[in-house]
Parts: sequence; C-alpha cells; structure tokens
Amino acid sequence: MSENCTHDCSNCSSDCASRQQPQDFHEAPHALSSIKKVIGVVSGKGGVGKSMVTSLLAVTMKRRGLNTAILDADITGPSIPKIFGLKDKAEGDENGIYPVRTKTGIDVMSINLLLENETDPVVWRGPIIGGTVKQFWTDVIWHDEDIMFIDMPPGTGDVALTVFQTIKLDGIIIVTSPQELVSMIVEKAANMAKMMDIPVLGLVENFSYIACPDCGKRIPVFGESHIEEVAEHFGLPVLGQLPIDPKLATACDKGLLELFEGDWLDYAADAVEKA
Repeated sequence: MSENCTHDCSNCSSDCASRQQPQDFHEAPHALSSIKKVIGVVSGKGGVGKSMVTSLLAVTMKRRGLNTAILDADITGPSIPKIFGLKDKAEGDENGIYPVRTKTGIDVMSINLLLENETDPVVWRGPIIGGTVKQFWTDVIWHDEDIMFIDMPPGTGDVALTVFQTIKLDGIIIVTSPQELVSMIVEKAANMAKMMDIPVLGLVENFSYIACPDCGKRIPVFGESHIEEVAEHFGLPVLGQLPIDPKLATACDKGLLELFEGDWLDYAADAVEKA
C-alpha cells in the first residue's frame, strides 16, 4: 500500500495486497472421488443432536434414490458408526482409503472405523484432528456420491474452520434446541458461515417436544420453542422439528436407524436437493 493511499481503489492502478483476491484454501477430493453436493450439519454448541440429524437426513436422501455419504468430522466424539451399526473397519489399497457402507448403501467414514476399539479415546491436539478430517476428504475414495453430509464437531473452533476452508460446501444446516440460548447458538454458527461465504439452508430444532402416547398431544419438555422467532430474526426457514422419541433412541442404540419411520425432515431434504 502506498504512503499516499486514499483507500479509494476506483481510480488507482496499484497492485497492492489489499486489492488481491483472498487465497482459496479449498482442496480437491481424491482423484477417484465423485461428489456432486456437500452439506455441513453444524451447531454453535454440543449436545443438540447433530449426528442424529445428519444420520436421519442421509437415510431420507437415500430413500429418495440418491447416492449418499457421511463424513464424520467429529473426531473426538464420533457416533455415526454406532448409529448405523457399523462393525467393519475401513480398508484401503495403493489407490486410497474406502468408506464403509451401511446396510442400505450409505457410505461412511469416521475415525471409529479406523481405531482398533470403538471406545479408544482420541487424545490428539487440534492440528492433528484437523489434518485427519482433511484426509477424510482428500485420501478417501468417495465414489459416485450425489450428496455428502458432514457431521461437524460442536462449536466454531479449529476443526470447523478446517472443514470450511478445505471443503467447498454447498450449504449448511444449523441444529439447535428449544432453549433461551438458542438465538446465541444460531448466531454463532450463522456468523461463521457468513464469514466463510457459505449459504445457510435453514434451521432444524431437536428435542422439540414429546408426543403423549395416549392422546398425541405435544408436550414441550424443555420449554416453549423459540425457533420460529429466531428463524425470522435471521431470515432463515425452519426445516424441521424433531421430537424426543424413545423409538429413535432405541434404533440408534441398536444400530438400526435406517428402519426409522417419520417425515420430520422432509422439508430439510427438499432444501438439500435444491441447494
């Protein structure tokens, strides 16, 4: 920048650093991969059910006849293999690493598919964790995927930044819960997406209610939902509200989520198809 800079670039021909395009850190997937669309599932905090939403969305898209994959970027808290009942370990050859396929044909890569025991803790520092997530993108052969969902770690730290910078996302879905701090959670995730120039497809609220087994009345266990007001404030659509359903919890525990029945995320699936 010149000492005489007026900060008005319209009449200036200098090729200074402030005029240069920001560096693109996005990396290409494996040369043998084919991935048409990538959607991140995020939240500003942990414990809101991102893995559940990711898994339900993947199952829903697979039922619509689309080749679907899940990249489990939650390295220190991976739960996707358990949800789908995956026991086989990921294998590789001279070409790269291959994801493990679920019973209905969803491709999955998770750190738990590489560990000797699924209960082994991942006691790694941030840069190593970020590097592992990057390798799930660059070293894994994702063959003919129409849609890939990335189950993001909680918050807006190192790994989330690595994903946003490394992988070109077509959009994100923000998962939240019906509590007063929901606005702050959404704002953190939405602001990070805005900083990284990634479109937000909408909001999904988990733990919205429990349905009475006798009369079907919806009971707001965690208080009245604020999702509609929050969505309106940020100009985002509400893509779904998931109930507290013991059948869902049991299906996850038994690795049988692909058998679930419910249309809670149909709007979210529509938004993913249009992204």
